[in-house]
Amino acid sequence: EVQLVESGGGLVQAGGSLRLSCAASGFTFDDYAIGWFRQAPGKEREGVSCISTSDGGTYYADSVKGRFTISSDNAKNTVYLQMNSLKPEDTAVYYCVAGTTCRVVARGRGSWGQGTQVTVSS
Repeated sequence: EVQLVESGGGLVQAGGSLRLSCAASGFTFDDYAIGWFRQAPGKEREGVSCISTSDGGTYYADSVKGRFTISSDNAKNTVYLQMNSLKPEDTAVYYCVAGTTCRVVARGRGSWGQGTQVTVSS
């Protein structure tokens, strides 16, 4: 059974940083892509970033490029999302998603975690 457990969310002031973690189990980590989506109240779900754990390829939404960094620790079956220079508009529930490729993840297909709340105050 695929399990994704997010952690690291919280309340931070604008300009601050948070690091989200996604601990994965139940599948061969190196064969998958892991991505992050976010959804704010009243807004559509948005793909934020994705990493191919097999070759390290990364993808970012324009809204987070230069501020967020995705990485993976294959020994720990964990993907991280380092979020710097946070803005109030980054406030959302952040979800971890596992799929066969980042293209699949970008479509929202795959297995989802339960989400972690990120709140950025102005």
